[in-house]
Parts: sequence; C-alpha cells; structure tokens
Amino acid sequence: MNRIISLSLVTTAVLFASETNTLETISVVETANSTIVKDVSSEEIKSADLAEALMKNVPSISIVRRSGIANDIILRGQKKDNINILLDDAKIYGACPNRMDPATSHVLSNNIQSVKVIEGPYDVENFGTLSGLVKVETKEPTKDVHGEINLNAGSFGYRKASATVSGGTDRLKLLVSASTERSDQYEDGNGNTFYEQQVEKNVPTANQYSNPEQRAYEKQTVLTKGQFNINDDQEIKLSYTANRSDNVLYPTGSMDADYDDSNIYTVGYTARNLGDFSKQLDLDYYYSDVDHPMSTRLRNNGLTTYNTAHYKTSIWGSKIKNSVEVADSLVTVGLDTSVRNWRGENFSTNTATGITTYTGSSLASTDTTNKAIFSKVEKSFGKLDLEMGARYDYTDIDSSSILKTDKKYASLNANIFGIYNADENTKYFAGIGKSARVPDARELYTTSAMGTQGNSDLDDVKNYEADLGFDKTIGNFNIKPKLFYSVLKDYIYNTGSKFENIDAKIYGFDVSGLYAITDNFSFDYGVAYQRGKKDEDVADRDLAEIPPLKANLALNYELEKAKYTAEVIAVDRWDSFDDSAREQELGGYAVVNLKYTNQLHKNFGLTLGVDNVFDKTYASTNTYQDITYVQVGSERVLFNDPGRYGYVNLKYSF
Repeated sequence: MNRIISLSLVTTAVLFASETNTLETISVVETANSTIVKDVSSEEIKSADLAEALMKNVPSISIVRRSGIANDIILRGQKKDNINILLDDAKIYGACPNRMDPATSHVLSNNIQSVKVIEGPYDVENFGTLSGLVKVETKEPTKDVHGEINLNAGSFGYRKASATVSGGTDRLKLLVSASTERSDQYEDGNGNTFYEQQVEKNVPTANQYSNPEQRAYEKQTVLTKGQFNINDDQEIKLSYTANRSDNVLYPTGSMDADYDDSNIYTVGYTARNLGDFSKQLDLDYYYSDVDHPMSTRLRNNGLTTYNTAHYKTSIWGSKIKNSVEVADSLVTVGLDTSVRNWRGENFSTNTATGITTYTGSSLASTDTTNKAIFSKVEKSFGKLDLEMGARYDYTDIDSSSILKTDKKYASLNANIFGIYNADENTKYFAGIGKSARVPDARELYTTSAMGTQGNSDLDDVKNYEADLGFDKTIGNFNIKPKLFYSVLKDYIYNTGSKFENIDAKIYGFDVSGLYAITDNFSFDYGVAYQRGKKDEDVADRDLAEIPPLKANLALNYELEKAKYTAEVIAVDRWDSFDDSAREQELGGYAVVNLKYTNQLHKNFGLTLGVDNVFDKTYASTNTYQDITYVQVGSERVLFNDPGRYGYVNLKYSF
C-alpha cells in the first residue's frame, strides 16, 4: 500500500519540484483532497483488473465483483454515473445496462502509469462529476528507447504476456504497448468454480453453464501514443487504445458477454506562454465506442435457441480551456461539449441453423448532448490557499422513438475549497460544493424485459456536499482524517419496477497515513466508513450499495533491490442494507495478501505473490436490484469471491 500517495505537504513539494511549468502543478483541490495510486503497471501485476487494484489501494473504494475480470467500483457509497471516470481525460461509458463493462474495464493495469482519485463535487471541468472523479493516466512515451516484456502466470489457469516499447527524439516520441491474457473460472475458498457454485447454490439448471470447464475470459489490448513537440512551448499528443474481450463469464447473471470491443481515440494540443492573456491554452478532442452483445449461448437454456441483447454506445467530446495569471491569481476559463449515443436491440438465434431473428428494441437510439462553460480561480492569501469553481451545463436528451419524451436539463454548479497551511507539517482543509448529473438513457427510456423500466419524468440528481479534514506529519508518522456529508436531492434509485427520484444523504469518514518505522520498515494504513439514508417515509431507510467499514493495512520491508509486503484487507459485516431493494446481510471478512518483488539484475525483475493466503470463503458484493441476478425461488444468488491465488511475474526491461 505504499503505492498510495496521500498528498501531504512533503509529497506535494516533491511533485511540485518535478514540474517545469507552474501551471502544470497540482491544484488546491488535488493537493488536499486526492489519493494517487502510482506506478500501477509495475505494482499491480496480478491481473488486468483496475477495479481490484483500486480496492486494494484506496480505503474508500470497494469492489463490485461479478466476474473474474471487468469488475466495478463504489467510491464513498457512489457508483455508475454518480462518479466520473476519465481515461487520459477521455470519457468512456460501458454499453451494458447490467454493468458488465464498466468504464474501469476498458483499460488494463499494465498500461496505467497512475490513477488519481478525487472525492466530492470539486470538479468543474468535466460533465457529470457528481460525487467523485477517477482520473486514469496511461504510460507516456519517452525520448530514450525503453521497453519491457512481462510474462505472468497464476492460479486458475491465468496466463498473461505484455510488451511495451517507447522511444524517439527531442521532437517526436512514440509508445506502443500490447497484451494478451486469459483465465479459467476462479475457485472460491471452498474450491468451487463458477459452475460448481451454481450447482451448490441450486441455480436453476437452465441458467447453469452447459460446459462446466468453460474458460472465464480472454482479453487483448493495444495502446499507442505519440507526442510531437512543435517547439519548447507547444506540443501535440495523440493516443489510441483498443480493448478486445471474448466470452466473459458472469455467473451471477443470466447472460454472459459474447465479446466487449472498445476503442478510445484522443488528440490534444497545448500551447504555453502565448502572451499576457494566455499562460496556457489547451485544446482536446476524444472519441470512444463500445460494442457489447450478451447472450445465453453458454447456458443450458441456450443449447437449442439462445437470446442476445446487443448494446452499443459511443461518445465524442471536445474542450478548450485557457489559463491566465490575473492579480496573483490563476484564472481558467473553458468550454466543454460532448455527445453520447446509446442503443440496444434483442435477437433470438437457432443454434442448429444459425438463423437470427430480431425480437425488438430494448433501448431506442438516444443522444445525450451536453454544452457547458466553466471557470475556476486559484489564489493564495498568505497561509491560506483557495480554489473556487463554477460550471453551467445545458443538456439535451433525444430519443429516436416517437413514443419517448425528449428531455432538457440545465444546472449551475459551484464549489469552493480551501487549505490552511499552519506550518510545514500541518494543514487543514475544507470544501463545500454543489454538483449535478442528468439521468442516462437507460434510466429514462429502457424497456428491457430484464426488469426495471425507464422513467422519462426523472429530474437530474443534485449533490450538496461539505468536506473537512487535516493532514499532519509528526516525525516519521503521517495521518490524514477526512469527514464528508452529502445531501442528495432527486437521487435516482431503482425501485424494482422503475427508476424514481428520492432524497437521501450519505455521510462518513476515512483516515489514511503512513508510518516509516525504520529505513527498511514502513506501515501503510487506511480506514473508511460511510452510511446512507433515504429522506423518505419508507419502512427501510437504508440506502443500497453503501459498503460497511473497511480497513487497508500493509507492512512493507525493503532491503536493497528486494521488497516484501504483507497486506490485510478487512471488511465489517454488511448489516445495514436495503432489504426492499433486494440486498441481504453479508458476513465480515479479513483477507491476507503477501507479495515479494526483487530486481534480480538490471534487466530482470521477479514478483511472487499470494492473495487470500488462508483461502477465506467470503462475498464482497451485495445484490442491489439495479443489477439482474440469477435467482433460486425469490432469492437472489450470492456468489463468492476468489479463494487462495498464487502468481508469478517475470519482467525483462531495457
């Protein structure tokens, strides 16, 4: 866990010193209210799953596990569109209404340089940041020629190979990275595979896998990046990311992903020192698309005829922002626009003949068009640093179906965040803000037979939030506690039959820090707790998908080029849950993970690890009715997380 960088004054100073241009330093909000998971491609080599890496490193993030790969995250009790996830500043949305392909699944850990997690409504530059922002930065090209090859093997038939090469000149730098991986079904602490869990839990035979040995997934990716330096003050950056996943099993649901294909394109231009009215000018464009058919083809009920729900989504966006120094303040003004399309159709296929029949539309083609203007100001008053921001959004949502009602939303959002630097080892910070996000096409218009229907009368969600905390270093010990209180107006909630607006609140705290015991030993710790309540006159006022108390603890020992880590992830009993939303009580658990890394030679590195050392049987993910689960009678089936998992990675670098 020492990959976690709590942005204390010490680490902030280091980060500031590494920048050559003052406008590229970390903002006031990011200085105090963010967590950075660094060097992800080297540290998180167990698998490609970004969600699992974040769960291990950030106390306030919990995993939503539904497969061996492509899992989702909950940040401080929020998920889905309530948190914003950017991949190299590009937005990408999953196509599946059942969250088989969340945004975190469209980038692999071996391509990631760092992940920055910003909690709260303190982002005005991006559309839809309601309660948090996760910014994923992939590897950057280098001038000198560098490269690495990784070979990874693990339990449950996991195999992975990846390679990266980068190089160039003062003017032009290029990077190419590629990977391929596959895995069999993981086994839980009882030694049961996906299929064996289905049998043990009496899942209806029709929903069980027809091939008990069916592989869990196959995945390939390519990342290419280029940077052209026009001169010392101007540069152009381009990138392309391709993700191809095949036959991804989701044993908790009634369907599996035939494939998930996604593409992300980005183009960016930066110019610095253009004159008195432009210290830095940024022009950015991105496009991403996802193709996701899911079907019953691999289940017993698909042996003769199988059903397919085929969803596609795409989004393009562009942004222009200009920063200028005015009266010892840094002022940024920008325009932001994007258009997202989402659509879904259903088909039935005769297995023997291969004849496919169209059976209807579950989501008519829908465009969500956003236009926005934003501004923020950063200024210091002695020991006090302030950042203020505002954003005005105007959003059109248009359905191609004449039976659906088009929607228009307008919102003005703003926030202020401050840091008081008491001394070089102590700072206090606080913020207050209002943010909003519009309903998505599924929440408004879906007519899926899978359950919940859309509601075209939905209002946009508003979040009024306050955050408070301090960061204190005492000798070799650092502690950073934070409190938050979020009032959610018109929160979009799945009631089972349709989506509805409700009022609710989420509140909690987290404490994180580091203790450098000696030059060789260090101890990382983090604890997070949150509670969610409906402000409604209902029998069950608990809010769904609010994880219980969670602790991340790690003891690290470093000797020369070797590093040993013993990690504990402990989660309390999930006994505050929304029974009316089909959730259930989950037992608490503690999982122990061990990892050893050694740079054997200047070109060769070795990593050995064991997760869940004691082969604990547990379930981390609840059964909120926003996701379709297989059922036994009226009860939703709860699937267990992986049991003991061993892995080895050999890296050759040059």
